Amino acid sequence: MAGSKQNDRNLYESERNFRLLVDGITDYAIYMLDTAGHITNWNRGAERINGYKAKDVVGKHFSVLYTPEDRATDLPRRALEIARKEKHFLTEGWRVRKDGSRFFASVVVDPIFEKRKLVGFAKITRDITERQNALSELLKSESQFRTLVGGVTDYALYMLDPTGVVSNWNAGGERIKGYSAREIVGQHFSRFYTPADQTMGKPARALKIAAETGHYEEDGWRVRKDGSFFWASVVIDPIRNDAGELIGFAKITRDISERKEAQEKLFAMQRQLAESQKFDALGQLTGGVAHDFNNLLMIISGSIHTIRKGITDEKALRALQSIDGASQRAASLTRQLLTFARRQRLQPQSIQLSARLEALRDVLNSGLGGTLSLTIDVAKDVWNIVVDPNELETALVNLVINARDAMPEGGSVIISAKNIVGKAQVAISVEDTGVGIPDDIAAKVFDPFFTTKGVGKGTGLGLSQVHGFAHQAGGTVELKSTLGSGTTITMCLPRTTTQGSLEQQQLSSKGSGTVLLVEDNPEVATVSTGLLEQLGYHVRWAADAAAALAELEKDGIDIVFSDIVMPGKMDGIGLAKTIRAQNPNIPILLVTGYSAQTIEIDSQFPILRKPYQLHELSRELQKIGMVSDLAPAGANGPA
Repeated sequence: MAGSKQNDRNLYESERNFRLLVDGITDYAIYMLDTAGHITNWNRGAERINGYKAKDVVGKHFSVLYTPEDRATDLPRRALEIARKEKHFLTEGWRVRKDGSRFFASVVVDPIFEKRKLVGFAKITRDITERQNALSELLKSESQFRTLVGGVTDYALYMLDPTGVVSNWNAGGERIKGYSAREIVGQHFSRFYTPADQTMGKPARALKIAAETGHYEEDGWRVRKDGSFFWASVVIDPIRNDAGELIGFAKITRDISERKEAQEKLFAMQRQLAESQKFDALGQLTGGVAHDFNNLLMIISGSIHTIRKGITDEKALRALQSIDGASQRAASLTRQLLTFARRQRLQPQSIQLSARLEALRDVLNSGLGGTLSLTIDVAKDVWNIVVDPNELETALVNLVINARDAMPEGGSVIISAKNIVGKAQVAISVEDTGVGIPDDIAAKVFDPFFTTKGVGKGTGLGLSQVHGFAHQAGGTVELKSTLGSGTTITMCLPRTTTQGSLEQQQLSSKGSGTVLLVEDNPEVATVSTGLLEQLGYHVRWAADAAAALAELEKDGIDIVFSDIVMPGKMDGIGLAKTIRAQNPNIPILLVTGYSAQTIEIDSQFPILRKPYQLHELSRELQKIGMVSDLAPAGANGPA
């Protein structure tokens, strides 16, 4: 009996301690319900969380703690029913305090059975409002981020699984690559790569680098849904969980085709600037030696004419002819350099193209040799062109010889011409059936000194002369070539409406009158005097501009023939302008080995280039004489 009482006391003490424990808990609302849902007891945590004291709430139905919305849906009754049937009920939701404020609660309801009979429910509630608010903010932030990413259209932002399969897709991906989300999600990202990149395994290599280094970045070609290509900037970053395991990749792609195009244009402008600087440097280098070099050639070629009159030995004449040919080739090289560098003043005239080509036919045929055929195809209605005739002939010879060298096994050359109505130009094409030119070489063929010929077989100045001539004449030149099928080089040159030129008028072989020769180099003056006298002119010599003006005061001068580059305060151009102002009726012919100033004087005065041949001197002197005779009174200024 005593043991029984002790057990009862122990049980009472245990229950008392349990009640004290439950009642002392303040973080949880712990209370009991009867089978109908009425509150039967209430701990301090329930008072703190729900706001009711025990005396205010015990005996009331626990639905008083639910929101009106939940009571309207009969949620309290259903919660007890689920707990009874399932032996447990767990939920989260909004609850109402005594003051009407709401809090987010985590709720557990467990049924209480005694001898298998339901006698009530144990209910535990915890205020998790702070956690819920944090979760809501997180979900809101994630939603905003998804909205942001989804709305970006300038970038394709999407995720890949660890194998490279697309797992999501934004509006930018659809705009840039052309795929909708339902078309591309679940597909491997390698389909965005070019076939060549796929074959080389580039997609897998990109993921491998990203996974191993933590980042992958490159620019390259990508393919849209319609098969078109675009230049893309690509970034791939690996995504890992808290354990460091790879769970996928974040991929950003941007279409930078416009930026690439802008860069290419910038590079092209830089190349053009470099070319311009190269031409300028070439012109300065060539111009620096051209004057003195051409004076030397003038002495050589002019002396040949004097020596030839006194030689009858055939062997000596052949040697003299070789010297003459060598001096002319040397002069041609200098002229080609100056023309390419646009440092040579051209003397444009109206040229009837068909007549000029027919006159050149024998020269061109001799340049081609016996294994090649030449066809000249010029339409009858082709316009006259305005160019320097000597430079045109040189350009055509250079093109034909270049075509010949491209056909070692034989072939044909066609020279054709047609009008380009929209541009008021005439296109002159030289087409061969040769081996063609590779693209990497085609980009260099107009560069000075560039040649594919062996040492001693080419100067690399032929096509550069063509380029310089065409552009200086106000036209263009272009090359089209196909390997194994031949090459066509086309010069587009400006037309003229003039139907004739002074060069087409009949010129006599002899001159008359007195020429004032203005030349500072005594040796050149001696040679020039000899040539003028052979042509029938009397010669008076002046070494500089001051001496020339003094000679003119003596009268008796019919023509002034002056070098441009001279020592002293006045050069040949200044002298010519002074003479023109004082006596506009005196014909003036200027001569130079090279002078940058000749580019600036346009066509105020005719200019003969050193070294010149006897027939060239005769032609130019007679031309200025004819202009003087044809000009109406006062045409050149006041008498």
